[in-house]
Formats: sequence, structure tokens, C-alpha cells
Amino acid sequence: MLFTDLVYIGVDLISGHKALTYAALDRDLNLVALADGHSEEIMAFLAGQKSALVAVNAPSHVNHGIIKKNLRTESLTPQSIHGLEMRLAEYELRQHGIAVKGTDAKESQCPAAVRAGFTFYKKLSGLGFEPHPNAEATHQWLETNSYACFCVLLGTHPFSRLTLEGRLQRELLLYELGLHIHDPMVFFEEITRHKLLNGILPFELVHSPAQLDAMLAAYTAWHVIQKPAEAVQFGHRLEGFITLPVSALKEKY
Repeated sequence: MLFTDLVYIGVDLISGHKALTYAALDRDLNLVALADGHSEEIMAFLAGQKSALVAVNAPSHVNHGIIKKNLRTESLTPQSIHGLEMRLAEYELRQHGIAVKGTDAKESQCPAAVRAGFTFYKKLSGLGFEPHPNAEATHQWLETNSYACFCVLLGTHPFSRLTLEGRLQRELLLYELGLHIHDPMVFFEEITRHKLLNGILPFELVHSPAQLDAMLAAYTAWHVIQKPAEAVQFGHRLEGFITLPVSALKEKY
């Protein structure tokens, strides 16, 4: 992959909204783009990049029953594998205590946000993006899972992404990782007795959950290129791999 003008882009598609959220970082972790938009807008942005690695926070494939086949070879009863409607990558993360959602075997039975993700990957392919790694391709994509990334980078389960403390926790992690964003601790400096009594809090200083997920996905893309020995993948080639920005996982989170 060519490193000249390489842009690291993270896309969040699992928020359940029609609009997608994307973030872009340069080699020095400067935030060069952060926006909510529809698929066409994001595709236009991607098409304008000379070289890009896109990390997508959404499943790239349906499950092909790999985990069920593997467990059957261990002579487990049908009852033991009942309900394991998930990909191998998702099962492996769950084994470490990271409760990611499973992906159905049929696209039609997947939630709307997951189906939107499948469509997004097809559009990436239409733009000439190839799955990472591909030494010859200037435009590549990989699948990640932002919740799992926050878990492994924090070393514990984060607070809920929908809470203020969860958003601040995630933003502080991104700041500590070196992203050139404002220090989220400034939020507390802006709180006064008057503002608190009147219900006026500086929420504009804290990024939305989707923006935080997109920024971490972009960081994961950056990490994979800048620190390839410190990235790990889970999954199977038929079902897709989930990439995380660490060299190894703890036994349990």
C-alpha cells in the first residue's frame, strides 16, 4: 500500500440512523474530517482520496456457520450450540468477555443498520477499495468493532456510549492515544454553580457517540499501518475478520 498522502478513515454505520458518520486522520493523527452525512456524501469524500484505508464499524459478511461447524467437531450436542447465530470473530471476542452482537446467516434477517453496512462495503468495492492487506492497492478497507476496540484499549468495559460519562471516557482515551482533539477535561472547567443550577452544561464540548466510534475506527486504521505488529485479527476468511489495535487480548474483560 502506498503511504504517500494516505488518509486513515473511520466509518460508523451501526448507530441505527440513516445518516452515517465518518472521521479522517492524517499520519500525525490530525483530525482532517469529522462529519455526519448520507452514503453519497461519504462516497464522494472517499473517491477524492489519493490513498486511503477505511476502517468500518460494521460487519462485513453474514455468518457461514463456521462456529457451529467447529463446535460440532468437538462432539457438542445440538442444544449446546443452539442460539450461536454469530460469526467466528464475534464468538472469539465473546470468549474474552467482550459482548459484541452476533451476525445472522441471512442478510434479510439482519437489523437495518447491519444491512446498510453490507451495502456500504459493496459501494466501497465499486470505488475500487480492496480488503486489507493488499500491497498493490492504494484504497483498502478493513472491518473493526469500535466497542471491542474501546474495551481492549481501556482494559475494561467502558461506560455506556449513550451516557455523558461514557462519552467523556471515550474522548479522553482518544486524546490520550494522541489524536489532536481538545482535552475533554475542559468540560469540567466550564461547569459553574450557576450553570449547574440552571441545567446549562457544555455538551457541545463532547463528541457524539457515533463520532467517537468513527474516530476510534480511524485510529484503528492508522494503528494497523503505523504499528502492524501491534494489531490483531479475529475471524475466518469466509465471514470476515475484525481488526483491533492491540497485539493481544486479556483472558477476560
